[in-house]
Amino acid sequence: MAVPAAAKSKKEQVNPYAASAPVINHSLPANGSIFQGGYTPLTSGGLAGQVGDVLTIQLVERTMASKSNSASTQRGGSIGLTPPSTGPLNLFKPSDIGMSGDQQFQGKGAAAQSNQLNGEISVTVAQVYPNGTMLVRGEKMLTLNRGDEHVQFSGIVRAMDISPDNRILSTRVADANIRYVGKGEIARASRQGWLGRFFSMISPF
Repeated sequence: MAVPAAAKSKKEQVNPYAASAPVINHSLPANGSIFQGGYTPLTSGGLAGQVGDVLTIQLVERTMASKSNSASTQRGGSIGLTPPSTGPLNLFKPSDIGMSGDQQFQGKGAAAQSNQLNGEISVTVAQVYPNGTMLVRGEKMLTLNRGDEHVQFSGIVRAMDISPDNRILSTRVADANIRYVGKGEIARASRQGWLGRFFSMISPF
């Protein structure tokens, strides 16, 4: 009896970063030849180019962003009237008929962000497109004394960007998806507590 898809546990679900196995062609032509393998150019050597081949991604991600703005305005004005010395208006003094005003505003804002990720992760070719580009994906999990470190990577690479030792910079990968997460007491210590997060959400300040 087949198990419904909804009844499968999370561990049984398809992992989008799982390694891809090489594709085996069982329908080989009966042409009498001894070597029935696929075509591989002599100039490619051992470079990754088929589904299941392994290559290494060099993580050299570094991003920096900054933004600042400022504004300043100022306005002032005054008015004064001198009353006549004779007549019914001579009751007013010059200091009684005078107005002045001043308005000033100054604002300033700044924001900066910097991220850096270095390391290496080996991935496998998951799909080869007609134009020669390849979809690669893979993951690495490290279990340390104080927690776990999980690195996942996927993206599209060009064969011409792969070095002779099957390495490629992450900056040359298109549509790159890099996930670096950690679990354990170190990750928990750097996270705000649930009560603090609750008051942060409802705080109007």
